[in-house]
Amino acid sequence: MCRLFALTSRDPISPMRAIEALNVMKEGHDGSGVGLYLNGLGGPFEEMKENPVLSGIFTEEGLRRLDEYMTDHGFKAKYSLLYNPEQEPPAGTPERGTYAAIAYHLPQGWKNLSEEKRGRKLVEMRLELRKRGQETGDMMVFSFWPDTIMIKEVGDPLEIGHYLKLDREELKARRILAQGRQNTNYAINLYACHPFFVEGVCTMTNGENTAFVPIKEYLQSRGVTGYTGYQSDSEVFAHIAHFTTKKLGLDISSYKHIITPLSDEEMEGHPDREFLMNLKRSCRKLIIDGPNCVIGCLPGGSMFMVQDRKKLRPGVVGGKDGIYAFSSEICGLNAAIPDRDRTKDFQPMHLDTAIVGPDCKEIVQCSQKDQLPLQR
Repeated sequence: MCRLFALTSRDPISPMRAIEALNVMKEGHDGSGVGLYLNGLGGPFEEMKENPVLSGIFTEEGLRRLDEYMTDHGFKAKYSLLYNPEQEPPAGTPERGTYAAIAYHLPQGWKNLSEEKRGRKLVEMRLELRKRGQETGDMMVFSFWPDTIMIKEVGDPLEIGHYLKLDREELKARRILAQGRQNTNYAINLYACHPFFVEGVCTMTNGENTAFVPIKEYLQSRGVTGYTGYQSDSEVFAHIAHFTTKKLGLDISSYKHIITPLSDEEMEGHPDREFLMNLKRSCRKLIIDGPNCVIGCLPGGSMFMVQDRKKLRPGVVGGKDGIYAFSSEICGLNAAIPDRDRTKDFQPMHLDTAIVGPDCKEIVQCSQKDQLPLQR
C-alpha cells in the first residue's frame, strides 16, 4: 500500500511539512517514490496567478527543445525556477538533469480566448511535449497550468525532499498533495506516480481500481482533451472528478454518487431520487470497485476526501483555523498539526465526502443521503 498526505493552509507553507508527515507513516509505504502537487503558490509565483507554469524534468537538450517549442508557440518565459542537483542522488534515484518550474507570459493571441478554450490549448501543449519527451527521453512534463507545480521522483520521500531542497521559499504553497510510493503494479514510470492532474483538478489514491478498463474506455469515448495516458489505474479518479465538476457541472458532493452510487433501495425516499437514478444509469461505467481512499483538490482551492463502500483504506481529516490536513493515518496528522482539537477530527465513512474550502475554517461533511446542492 501507499500513504497519502495533503495540507490546505491559508498561508503558504513548505512541502517538506507534508513529506515529513509521510515519513512518520513510513511503515505504510515502501519508500519507492514521491509525488507532489503544489497549488496556491507563494514566493515569486505569488504575483503570477494567471501565468501558466510548466513543471517537469529536462536534460540539457530537453531544455533547449522546450525553449524552441515554447518560442514557436509565442510563449516567453516570465520566471524560471531551475534546479540541477550538485550532490549524488539518493540510492535508487536516477541522475536526470534539471528539475524545472517555468512561468510563461500568455501569447497576445490567447488573451481573448474563453477560459475553456485556453484550458484545452494548455492541455494539448502539455500532451504534445510529453509525447515528444517520451520519444527522445530528454523531457518529462507533469503539468502546464496557472498557479500549479508538480514534482515526481523515484526514491525515499524524505531523502528526495532533501536532495531537491524542497524547503526553498520558492516552493511554498497553500495546497499540497503528497503521496509516498511509486507505482508498483506496473513498470516504474514517473507518469504513473500520483498525484494526477487535469485542468485544475488533482487527485491521489490509496488502493486499487479493478474496474479500471471499462472506466478508462468510457472516459476516452467522451472526446475530452486530457483523458489519456493511463499509466496507472488510479489516474481515472482525477478524470472522473474533472468530468463530474467540469463537464456535468455538478458539485463535488456529487462525485460519490457517480463512483459509488446508492443502491436502488437506498435511494427510496431520497429527495433527489429521480435525478440520482438517471445519474446512476448514465454514468454506470464510472462506478469503481475498490478498496480506495481518494484525496483531491479542485479549481478554486477546495480539498476533499472520499472512501469507497468497502472502506478498507484509512483516511482522516483534522486541523485548526487556518490549516487542515488530510491523512492516511492519525500519526501523520499528529505530526503535521499537533495543536489541533482532536475531538473534531473526521474519518469519512462510505457515504461521506469531507471538504475543506480555501478559507480553511472548517470541515464540511456531506453524506450521500443529503439533498444535493441546487446548482447542477
